[in-house]
Amino acid sequence: MDEVAPVSIDLRAEYEESGVREVLDELDRELIGLAPVKSRIRETAALLLVDRARARLGLSHDTPTLHMSFTGNPGTGKTTVAQKMAGLLHRLGYVRKGHLVSVTRDDLVGQYIGHTAPKTKEVLKKAMGGVLFIDEAYYLYKPDNERDYGQEAIEILLQVMENNRDDLVVIMAGYADRMDRFFSANPGFRSRIAHHIDFPDYTDDELGRIAGAMLDAQGYRLDPGAQAAMAEYVTLRRAQPHFANARSIRNALDRARLRQANRLFTQDRPVTADDLCIITAPDLRASRVFSGGLDPDSGRSKDDAHGL
Repeated sequence: MDEVAPVSIDLRAEYEESGVREVLDELDRELIGLAPVKSRIRETAALLLVDRARARLGLSHDTPTLHMSFTGNPGTGKTTVAQKMAGLLHRLGYVRKGHLVSVTRDDLVGQYIGHTAPKTKEVLKKAMGGVLFIDEAYYLYKPDNERDYGQEAIEILLQVMENNRDDLVVIMAGYADRMDRFFSANPGFRSRIAHHIDFPDYTDDELGRIAGAMLDAQGYRLDPGAQAAMAEYVTLRRAQPHFANARSIRNALDRARLRQANRLFTQDRPVTADDLCIITAPDLRASRVFSGGLDPDSGRSKDDAHGL
C-alpha cells in the first residue's frame, strides 16, 4: 500500500528533529563573528528544509544546485564552515555520508600526459556522498602554460558537478578577485554554482576573542599585560604583508607558548600550575613585530600564505 502524503508539515519540528539546529548551534559556538556567513548558511538550511517539505507534500520540486563558492582572505573559517555544511547536508539527506574531502591543485592535476584523469577521478571517488572542498581553485587554470594539465581536471569536474549533483557537493574557495577571474575564464563553473558566500576579515575585537578561545582550549590564559600586548600585536600585524586572520593569531600564540616554555625551563625555581598556564607580556612582546620587523609568517609568498 502506497504511503499517504501528509497534508501539512511543521517546519519548526523538522528543524529540530533533523539535527539542523544542532549543526547551526555548533557553528555559532565554534566560530566567532562571521555574522553574514552564518546568516547565509541559515538561509540555505531554510531553503533545503522547504525543498524537502515540498517533496513530501507531493509538490513539484527540483533538486537544488548546492555547489558553492567561498571567497575571502586566509584564516576566516572557510574550511570549518565547509565541514559544518557537509554535516548539515547529510542531516537533511542531500548527501549520503556527510564527509569533507579537502584538496588543492596538486591533488587533482598530474605532471605528465595520462596522469591527471586518474588523479582527479580518484579524488572524486573519495568525495562521493559528501563535499569536495577545492582550496585555491583558480590554480587549476593556467592558460599561459600550454603544457599544463589543469584544463583536463576542470573538464572532469564540470561533468561530475552536473551529472552527480545529487551525490556530491563541490565548494571552491580562494581570494575573491582571483575567483572572479577564474569564473570569467571558466563560465561552466559559474553556471553550476548557485551559492556565493563572502567571508569578511575579523575585526580586532573578534581576533582578541579568538586568541582567548584558542588559549582556553589549550588550558592557557593571558595575564593583563599580555592581553594589552595581544591587542597591540593584532594592530601591528594586520598592517604587515599576508596577514592571515585567525591563522596569524594562532601562529603568534604558538610562538608565545614556545617563549613561555623556554622562560620557565631556564628559571631557577619550581613551577606552579599557574606558571604553566599563564602567558605574560614578555612572551608576546619578544615578537619582532613590536620592534618594527616582519612577523615570521608574513615573509612567505602570497601563494604559500593562502589557505583556509
